[in-house]
Amino acid sequence: MLLYLNAAFAGFLILSNILAVKLFSLGSWAVLPAAVIVYIFTYPITDVIGEVYGKDAARKTVIAGFITQIFASVFIFVAIQLPSAPFFQAQGEFETILNGSIRITIASLLSYFISQNLDVTVFHKLKEKHGDKKLWLRNNLSTGASQLVDTSVFIFVAFYGTMPTAALLGLIVTQYIFKICAAIIDTPIVYWLVKVCRKEEGKASTSLTYNN
Repeated sequence: MLLYLNAAFAGFLILSNILAVKLFSLGSWAVLPAAVIVYIFTYPITDVIGEVYGKDAARKTVIAGFITQIFASVFIFVAIQLPSAPFFQAQGEFETILNGSIRITIASLLSYFISQNLDVTVFHKLKEKHGDKKLWLRNNLSTGASQLVDTSVFIFVAFYGTMPTAALLGLIVTQYIFKICAAIIDTPIVYWLVKVCRKEEGKASTSLTYNN
């Protein structure tokens, strides 16, 4: 099950980087990048991995995700630079969708690395205190803290100087509210995934004992 969680984590990261170019609005309340509908699910995945497989496994997932994003950025850059076939008429659109600015890329990688490691740290500090109890608390507190850092770092690094500070703060507040609401809603999914993973671990342990 750990393999599938890591695959989903890496896949969500890459997909969120591609979707980030699209902005959508929630009425007059907020404008958000489409990436948030995918990226918010990376935090419960690391929480599930940390809960079932331990802190080291969660850290390795975060590092693997960071490396994966760097490779994806390099390959996307190379793909854009490749000479287009004479009949390929969508080079401009291709670049627009996939070619984020260097500043956006740096902001994304920096906010990811800081916030995901913070998520793992806070989650396991609370786990040391509560043991297997209060999964809902450490899931939501760790995600809430890390999402605030992720949103703040990304928006300031990516957009500082391009718009008034009040507008930057407005973006941070609206995106954070959306993300924290999503984190609360996905709590039952975290419980379900933890249950499934522990069940699979139990089967694997029983099978290993039987074979020995």
